[in-house]
Amino acid sequence: MRTVIVREAKTYLSRLLELAAAGEEIIIAKASEPTARLMPLEALKTLRNLGVFGGTLGVPEDFDAPLPDEALAQFYAEPPEAAAGKASSDSR
Repeated sequence: MRTVIVREAKTYLSRLLELAAAGEEIIIAKASEPTARLMPLEALKTLRNLGVFGGTLGVPEDFDAPLPDEALAQFYAEPPEAAAGKASSDSR
């Protein structure tokens, strides 16, 4: 494990990054006090498999059809017809 001061780390950052990528751990010290550690990143353990459901799921023809009144009632405090009637009576 190598220890460098901040000034040296700023001057030789590219070299230190190469050393860290090769597996070496570098300690960066400020005023002779260890402050940071430069070390290699671990490789990803597994890659995500995108498109795993490709071709197996479908969208029904009526996916954008209006919802039944029972389903709409769950979204509103009162049925939409009652709200529409109330709005028209308020405008008089």
